[in-house]
Amino acid sequence: MRTRHIGLLLLAAVAWASCDDSTATLGIDMLPQEDGIATHTTTYTAQSRSVAVDSVYAKTSTGYVGAYTDPKFGYYEASFLTELNCTNNYRIPARYVGDDTNRTGTGTVAGDTVASVDLVIYYEDWFGDSLNACRLNVYELNRKLERNRYTDIEPEQYYDPADLLTSKAYTAFDTSVPDSVRFATDDSGNSTYYPHITLPLSKELGNELLRRNWEHPEDFADAETFIDRVFKGVYIENDYGDGTILYIDRVDLQLTLCFHVVDSLGYKMSCQDGSDSLQYLVSTAFSSTKEVLQASRFQSPETKRIAAEETGWTYLKSPAGIFTEITLPYEQIAAEHAADTINAVRLSFTNYRQDDGGDYAMQAPQNVLLLRKEELGSFFEENQVNDNLTSFLATHNAYGNNEYTFSNIARLVTTCINEKNNARLAARQAAGDAWDEAQWEAQWKAQHPDWDKVLLIPVNVVYDTSTSSSTITSIEHDLSPSYVRLQGGPTGEELKVEVTYTSFNAD
Repeated sequence: MRTRHIGLLLLAAVAWASCDDSTATLGIDMLPQEDGIATHTTTYTAQSRSVAVDSVYAKTSTGYVGAYTDPKFGYYEASFLTELNCTNNYRIPARYVGDDTNRTGTGTVAGDTVASVDLVIYYEDWFGDSLNACRLNVYELNRKLERNRYTDIEPEQYYDPADLLTSKAYTAFDTSVPDSVRFATDDSGNSTYYPHITLPLSKELGNELLRRNWEHPEDFADAETFIDRVFKGVYIENDYGDGTILYIDRVDLQLTLCFHVVDSLGYKMSCQDGSDSLQYLVSTAFSSTKEVLQASRFQSPETKRIAAEETGWTYLKSPAGIFTEITLPYEQIAAEHAADTINAVRLSFTNYRQDDGGDYAMQAPQNVLLLRKEELGSFFEENQVNDNLTSFLATHNAYGNNEYTFSNIARLVTTCINEKNNARLAARQAAGDAWDEAQWEAQWKAQHPDWDKVLLIPVNVVYDTSTSSSTITSIEHDLSPSYVRLQGGPTGEELKVEVTYTSFNAD
């Protein structure tokens, strides 16, 4: 009889392994009740609290700049530093030199100076008031950026306030752009207008780049050489304005050069009136791209105080603001289900109604990551994606039950329980007769204080758009302004953890 029961249990296990979250007990429920297999659900409680974070790992090609004062969280400011890429072996054409007698010439650049040099900041989106008056400051970096992508970076270590390249006032929605430009499209119907801010720079900088390229072309061999020897990058900060955060897609350093139009022999051509035929061309050889380093800085002074004082719920706030920490009842589950098979564990976070923050209120994060706390650093630094073992994704259900739901984190629960059980077994075997359960338990808790803790984190999910499979290529910290209040907190309503398990009752 026992052999038959074991066979049925194996069959049930195979059936369970082939099921998704919505068919948790399919196969098990079909077995005869007299075989002693039963499926049950037990509800446990979990403790949660808000955890303020000074900084997060921010590997992103988007730069954030601006300031915003939220009615709830107070003042928030964003700025960023970025290197500029250089196309490999970038060359500026030589200066034109002609022979009027033999009608031959070499080179095309007219003169030995640039016509102009500009820093152009491109963006497609922003947060806040599009007509709010703002101003940018741009500084030249005097030190190469380190691979420190955390958002508490200190820009002062990389630039001198005296090295101001340029400043400019702007509004996110540029009212000076005519509709004929703003709504222009190409032959395929795609928009040809890209919102941007153009900041004129000193021609001396452009002339130095021109001279350096002609005299030392080896300095432009690649991005690394260019950054080391020529131009280390820029720091862009908000100098004035409260109410707008720009999401910067790209920063270009553009040189405008004057060229002679030459014939097939290299001799400069002339207009009908006898004057030289000249043309002005813009060269964009230096851009902020994913191949070079970029670092974001965020300041939100009130975050720590709010996370500590408000205990009747928990918060999620981005960027670099507040996570929710959950202590899961692994010990209780392990003690009560040592002989059972845990099939599903459901955990949900109900959202409280958002406070009225006015016309430009922050909304709830769209995507959240449930991550084992011990893996926080490695997950983002190593560009990992959710494995549904110790990391899980959920999307905000704003039009249903207004919550984030993780329908099955059973693998996380069993992984952590087994981890401790295996460590206990190994320690007991090593200790032999000297085994002390209480002493080992105290040491384990001291060495693994976050063993039973997970974090709920606002994230941005990046997909591979080259195929229709919607493959996730990256999960990054959400760096756009957002927040939500969640059920929980030290003095609030406890979270519910639903455990579905299969028990075996021997005859």
